[in-house]
Amino acid sequence: MLGKPSILSITGSDPKGGAGVQADIKTITAMGADAYAVVTAVTAQDAEGISSIYDLPEHMVMGQVRAAIKEMRAQSAVNETVQKAVKVGMVRDADTIVSLSKEIVAMRNIVSAPGIVSSGGSRLLPDEAVMMWERYVLPMTKVLVVRCDEVEVLLKMRISTNEDMERAAQMLAGKGAESVLIRGGNHVEGMLTALLYDKGRARFFTSHNMEGWKRHGIGGAMSTAIAVRLAMGDDVVKAVDKAHEYMHSQVVYAMTPSHTLVAETAYRPVDLYNQFLSLVADNYRAAHDVAFYADRMAITARYLYNVTDRMVGKSPKTVLAEYILHEAKKLLETSRLSVQEISDELGFSSQVIFCRFFNNYAGCTPSSYRLKN
Repeated sequence: MLGKPSILSITGSDPKGGAGVQADIKTITAMGADAYAVVTAVTAQDAEGISSIYDLPEHMVMGQVRAAIKEMRAQSAVNETVQKAVKVGMVRDADTIVSLSKEIVAMRNIVSAPGIVSSGGSRLLPDEAVMMWERYVLPMTKVLVVRCDEVEVLLKMRISTNEDMERAAQMLAGKGAESVLIRGGNHVEGMLTALLYDKGRARFFTSHNMEGWKRHGIGGAMSTAIAVRLAMGDDVVKAVDKAHEYMHSQVVYAMTPSHTLVAETAYRPVDLYNQFLSLVADNYRAAHDVAFYADRMAITARYLYNVTDRMVGKSPKTVLAEYILHEAKKLLETSRLSVQEISDELGFSSQVIFCRFFNNYAGCTPSSYRLKN
């Protein structure tokens, strides 16, 4: 018989229980796994935010880590089917981060949610800690979970579009993270956007429930739920999907009847919009026809129009064109490819058609755009 997965949470403490190790233990046990917890910092916080933080000394944190890992290994020795995962949350001391990386390096399933910025917008990790985390923990991370405001700190770039989120995810993957989940995109009015980047593929998630997904502790619970699902044997995509389902049912939409109503009435259009964006990211070079995407989604082009119009106030043709235009601009700005080569790269049948498309949406020719940029 398969044993219950063992999940180790390494993060700060929250006296309210809405985040930190307290919330992680609740999530792990609710999802059917055994919880192990290491406290890295003690916080004084209430509904108005964090008023003070006391970081535990390195030897105290590492003593907890070694004890927890010893117990997890003992459990595995009793039942070889027990799988393990580690969620690394907020660790603010640079030396502790280096020592921690040496203890968990053998773990296959490491989910990192560094907590660089609090849900209220306050900076939590000093620059030295961020540097050590990026150098020692990020390269061994299976799934990185960060908000857009944390990405802006890490990469020193502004996240204001879906394309920015995708580019940032690619950059973080280039720094060593196997997969990247970026949360908290609010560049579409009335919606929050998340992006999973896994094996070179981008998948988008959106929600109208901005209040629910912005609640204190949501990101920490989401990262912990992903760790549980990885230890249960899911691949990254399935783990994120199942964690997302858990957060919907247990946390985000378990708030009030009005929130439940939002979920029931908005879930299918949002789901279809996410699917459309993911298909565009995968197929924009080969397919410029909206009918292709509607067919792949098993819906009519008219229904797809209703979905995108409801979600972002644009037609699917415009959404697709803006994505292709963004890629074209990026190639014109950053590559030495000729206009003909860019036309071929983006799947246009001729340079003339590409130039006509570009001028229609950008208001200038590709060549003049390149000169200006």
